[in-house]
Amino acid sequence: MIHIKQMAKSGSLLLLATLMPALAFAQEAAKPELNSGDTAWMLTSTALVLFMTIPGLSLFYAGMVRAKNVLSVMMQCFAITALMTVLWTLYGYSLAFDTTGMEAGVVNLNSLIGTLNKAFLSGVTVESLWQPLTAVPNAIPETVFMVFQMTFAIITPALIVGAFAERMKFSALLLFMGIWFTVVYLPVAHMVWGGAGSLIGSTWGVLDFAGGTVVHINAGIAGFVACLMIGKRKHYPQMAMPPHNLNFTIMGASMLWVGWFGFNAGSAVAANGSAGMAMAVTQIATAAAALSWMFAEWLSHGKPSVLGIASGAVAGLVAITPASGTAGPMGALLIGFAAGVVCFLASTKLKRAMGYDDSLDVFGVHAVGGILGAILTGLCVDKSLGGVGLAEGMTIGSQLWAQTKGALFTIVYSGVLSFVILKVIDVVIGLRVTEEQETEGLDIALHDERGYNL
Repeated sequence: MIHIKQMAKSGSLLLLATLMPALAFAQEAAKPELNSGDTAWMLTSTALVLFMTIPGLSLFYAGMVRAKNVLSVMMQCFAITALMTVLWTLYGYSLAFDTTGMEAGVVNLNSLIGTLNKAFLSGVTVESLWQPLTAVPNAIPETVFMVFQMTFAIITPALIVGAFAERMKFSALLLFMGIWFTVVYLPVAHMVWGGAGSLIGSTWGVLDFAGGTVVHINAGIAGFVACLMIGKRKHYPQMAMPPHNLNFTIMGASMLWVGWFGFNAGSAVAANGSAGMAMAVTQIATAAAALSWMFAEWLSHGKPSVLGIASGAVAGLVAITPASGTAGPMGALLIGFAAGVVCFLASTKLKRAMGYDDSLDVFGVHAVGGILGAILTGLCVDKSLGGVGLAEGMTIGSQLWAQTKGALFTIVYSGVLSFVILKVIDVVIGLRVTEEQETEGLDIALHDERGYNL
């Protein structure tokens, strides 16, 4: 009997010794490992998104203003790029993406905003890795993820510039962007993209793959509030204020189109099938929106315009952004065609009916396009339309409600806080340039330079 027990014990030890290498290997394999292919793609995507702001957005906006304000718009985009980079480094990345205290199914303060544990990029080293929120153990350098997300934090406030172009003080702009980034952008980014335990993305189940809510609704509503508070440009709408250089605008729109592949496909944070489909639907939706805006304008005004087709393309890019990781090709066509027509109507008929002076149609393209795209994401995610399929326990109706709730929350949050920030700045230093400065043009009045010395 004792002999049998000894044999059994010896057998168990032999079996354990045999399995130990396998168990050790399994544990080691489960650890995140740097994936060079994913890293290369994310380095490329990061450069593409930065390319969207400088030079893409700079040229797009610069071409649409009058010649006397061309440098001021470019200066604003350039300065915002520098300012957001510094603020993101100091505390932005930490507040947006630090997950300390977060837990799936639990709503607390950390569901709304991150901590300062990563302030000054503490712990972000050459060796530190960032793993996508999937079961796949592949990872990229945390530095790459940090800079990739930094480019989103750069372009979002830069988009707002178009709403009040040609009439805001440069000092007021810098102050507004710094505060808005801190109290509006960072909390919304964390609530949507913060991972398990985040309020909007995790708890409410809102789908926003690449920034329909975080970027476009957020910026579009802030721009709308700003243009209302600052007021109309001198002589608007009695005097025509056509774009001074549509060559700049179409080149800028083309750069935005190309750079957007980094924006959407890069949000997969991997060189995989999800990135490939995001690239495909981005191209399809953009083309569909460019055509639908062009034909809508053609029917309405008798001629198709360069500004129209460029604006349509941007509207399509905006609308497909939240759905780029979940929609299929047919869903992309639906979103694109809808965005072109709806954003055209918002930027022309709605704008004239309401009488507001949104200089470069930030509200009509980004807010309206972002809202439309966010809601249609809830429809196009369904497999019947070629999407990836609804999450467990979700129906089309419940997903549509989640998307609508996320959009409404962002509208109210961004709108109210943008109003408060602008009101305080107006009281302290004033928002608007003088009438003489506006007449002279902001290039000379604020920067003592000319875009053209002819």
